[in-house]
Amino acid sequence: MDHHVTLASLAPALPEIWLATAACVVLLVEAFAGAAARRIIPTLTLALLGLGAAATLAWAQVEAPTVLFSGMYLADPLGTVLKLLSFLFVAVALLYSRPSLEARGLLKGEYYVLVLTALLGICVLVSAGSLLSIYIGVELLALSLYALVAFDRESGVAAESAMKYFVLGAIASGCLLYGMSLVYGLTGTLLLSEIATALQGEPSLGVIMGIVFLVVGIAFKFGAVPFHMWVPDVYHGAPSPVTLFVATAPKIASFALAYRLLADGLGGVTPAWSQMIAIVAVLSALVGNLVAIAQTNLKRMLAYSAIGNVGFILLGFVAGTERGYEAALYYTIVYVLMALGSFGVLVLASRRGFEADELDHYKGLHARDPLLAVLMMVMMFSTAGIPPFVGFWAKLQVFEALWASGHLPLVVFGAAVSVIGVFYYLRVVKLMYFDAPGDLPVPERHTGVRLTLALNAVAVVALGLFPQALLELCQRVIG
Repeated sequence: MDHHVTLASLAPALPEIWLATAACVVLLVEAFAGAAARRIIPTLTLALLGLGAAATLAWAQVEAPTVLFSGMYLADPLGTVLKLLSFLFVAVALLYSRPSLEARGLLKGEYYVLVLTALLGICVLVSAGSLLSIYIGVELLALSLYALVAFDRESGVAAESAMKYFVLGAIASGCLLYGMSLVYGLTGTLLLSEIATALQGEPSLGVIMGIVFLVVGIAFKFGAVPFHMWVPDVYHGAPSPVTLFVATAPKIASFALAYRLLADGLGGVTPAWSQMIAIVAVLSALVGNLVAIAQTNLKRMLAYSAIGNVGFILLGFVAGTERGYEAALYYTIVYVLMALGSFGVLVLASRRGFEADELDHYKGLHARDPLLAVLMMVMMFSTAGIPPFVGFWAKLQVFEALWASGHLPLVVFGAAVSVIGVFYYLRVVKLMYFDAPGDLPVPERHTGVRLTLALNAVAVVALGLFPQALLELCQRVIG
């Protein structure tokens, strides 16, 4: 094996190298030039330029899977697609959150630095080829998120939810690490490809123990039941622009973590982990959808909705087939797209001194701001899985994968739970269109952000009417 590092051999890792550099540049500009630099070039523009360049570098990637850094880094089509989507979703999240950060007096450079480092963590995780690089990616993302949640120093609630997140996250990281150490001890290698070769057929008791701890770590990162306690608290306690970020791009990282560990590393012992994932998935879909009905706060309702949707993503993994992984990937992408839109509306409906986070704040939104009401309605219908929106296809893909792999009871269960979910999504639409607005304030007009939000809704409708392109993309990168 040739250990001479040349620029050509580093080419696949350029997006990560560039992102790390961009984060440092934003940090230095903010620290030394601050307000003066912001007048010349806003921090948002700097961050978006960094994302654009990183996306260009990722776009130019080689098609054939390449292995770098002694097998720790894996550049493959799946990684490239997930990175490009992460860059796109994070750019949109930054655009949505700017007016709200400005209104709260939180428009500081650290926000962008932390988002870029979190994104770097996502990229490392997406291209992880060994247990070590998976762990580095997980921690880089998690530490950035803890800091982001506590970002509003004036708010006691944010500090409290960040503490909960941090303590629970540390326990989950410990579980993940312990599971990794068991698997490493029993296989003698950290590389996922070698672990896959070593673990075939009937796993030993030690391997099963390792898998249990790995599944706990994955379930926590996804926010799946029974490791979901942090989700509603973090969504509710963090400033809305931060919630918007935490609820979207990190889901791609969670998918990558599950796929790299379970499908790539432990693919030979699928029956051992698919039953564990099945229990977690069923509980998540059930608890998430039932508890969401009782919520009066929109952020908490969307948090439980996220837990329910994670149940469906994990059901794709339960199938344990390529078809199932494709369905899980498709569902993840679609869910992030819909969550971006829902939280985008929430952030835009807020203004200085008014957090539009209670359900009652959406009464008569149709009369106050017809555009936002329509956009929210599209997001709610889609997340509920009503055709012809893209959310319907996402659920259908998961059901088809489960059906093909012989999990008929899970298909019936999934359909029943989806029906429960429809209720609380439609309640938001009912409040917006059939209740009197009272003296609730009219949302401010931010034309550029509204345009992005409208495009987001158009994407949800268009992908619902023409689902084939995204489906084929998922099939190509997983197959």
